[in-house]
Amino acid sequence: MKTLRTWTLATYCCIGSVLLAQEPSYSTQEILKDLEFFNGWEASQLAPNFKKKQLTNFRSPLMRQLAENMIEGNYQKEYRLKTYRPIASNKILQNKLKLSDGYSRYENITGMYLEKGENVVLVGDMHGREINLLIPDWMRQPTPGFAPTKDPEGWELKKQVIALHEGVNVIHVEKSGNVYIDYFADDPETAPGVTIHFVTGKVNGYFDAETQTNEDWNKLLDQAVSPVMDVKTRYMQLAYPVEFLKKFDYGKGKELAQAYDQIMTQQYEFCGALKYNRVPEKRILARVNFNYFMFRDGDGVAFLGNESTMKSALGPDIYKDWGVNHEIGHVMQMSPQLTWGGMTEVSNNLFTMYVATLAGQPSRLSKSKNYDKAFKEVLEAEKKPFIMCVGDPFQKLVPFWQLYLYAKEKGYNDFYADLMEYMRNHPHKGTGNASIHNMYEFAKVSCDLLKTDLTDFFQAWGFFETGKFHIGDYADYNFDVTPQMVEDTKEYIASKHYPKPEKDITRLTD
Repeated sequence: MKTLRTWTLATYCCIGSVLLAQEPSYSTQEILKDLEFFNGWEASQLAPNFKKKQLTNFRSPLMRQLAENMIEGNYQKEYRLKTYRPIASNKILQNKLKLSDGYSRYENITGMYLEKGENVVLVGDMHGREINLLIPDWMRQPTPGFAPTKDPEGWELKKQVIALHEGVNVIHVEKSGNVYIDYFADDPETAPGVTIHFVTGKVNGYFDAETQTNEDWNKLLDQAVSPVMDVKTRYMQLAYPVEFLKKFDYGKGKELAQAYDQIMTQQYEFCGALKYNRVPEKRILARVNFNYFMFRDGDGVAFLGNESTMKSALGPDIYKDWGVNHEIGHVMQMSPQLTWGGMTEVSNNLFTMYVATLAGQPSRLSKSKNYDKAFKEVLEAEKKPFIMCVGDPFQKLVPFWQLYLYAKEKGYNDFYADLMEYMRNHPHKGTGNASIHNMYEFAKVSCDLLKTDLTDFFQAWGFFETGKFHIGDYADYNFDVTPQMVEDTKEYIASKHYPKPEKDITRLTD
């Protein structure tokens, strides 16, 4: 137990309507005893019969100042005191979309900024749930003495996790930062809310694009105490430096949110989440990083904190930006059913191509002559390569995008939406070295959805080459494609008696 020091009034400074001490040491017991003057563990208001003269009976200067502010009516509760509802766990995400990583682990944004050292957090009834505080180090710099991309600490987001319990939590914050509530549940619709009160700390706020205005946005940026501002859109959570938000989006907070939501709306459309009511009540996280240009990891998508990359992630052309769409596509790609070994930089670009097309962008496959290169190196090759051994992911993308173009010509815009819904409703065919079986399932389902015998198409593109193949794709894969696997696939397609395509779709371009 820690003993409260004796402080004079001059030692304190008023920040965000709560009197804070310099280098404070808070006594759990004294705060606990002072809770008798409030209505419960969370101290959301003073007890019904509280009298001002009782202020002299307080043991903790912090709690006495809290009571004084409540009496005077100048205690701002908006961010300090809130009941938090649980966020759907990744189990829900897995069930809905067969996805797992990339959706935010920091969705319960508090709008509070806790400084290094001791802080006091009061927690109401937790209903037996496990709840933590998360303080991510959004602005973490690379380890000195190492190239950013060779950082021995990796590129991932570092965070402090602090377990909470009901009542008085005197916590030690290792590094100042924005704080989030780690409260996830498999039963989010019925799980109880938990009230949490940040008695110490500074208010940073956050922007909720669905309820706030650009005037609110500017005020938040101007008054920010943290170097990072949180933004909550319908489908995304953004955590970017205030410096760059002011530079690229001052006066345009709602437009920033709308650009990201437009990307997400169209990616959800492409995968069938909108058509089949599978959009989860969860958000994908987009954040700053200081190690690499842009990437996707288990926490979401990350963009380098320099002016050029931040302009891509925050500037006027977010919706049209290939890189932003590409990284979000990495979160949305189904694995292993549409991302077997060799497909990590391919199936995400199906999403990217779709959004770019709707944005009126020229086809990257045409503009960069990837069609011509793929025709030459695969279709016209003297020795045809196995499609997954094609080194350039854009050349490898060509046949998968051609199927979309063919379906679209036939008036079937939902080809990939229906294909992914089929995959969500059926078990995958293998992981690791066995993940290649998902490719042959893809071939069968494509024929079924298009009601077309695509055997010649897949043959021409090297899907049916047999042998042992090593694939390097972030992980190493060793595929053994046997004649029997190919024969079984061809026999399945032949048994459906579908007609051949009306045209040679191996030469389709956009």
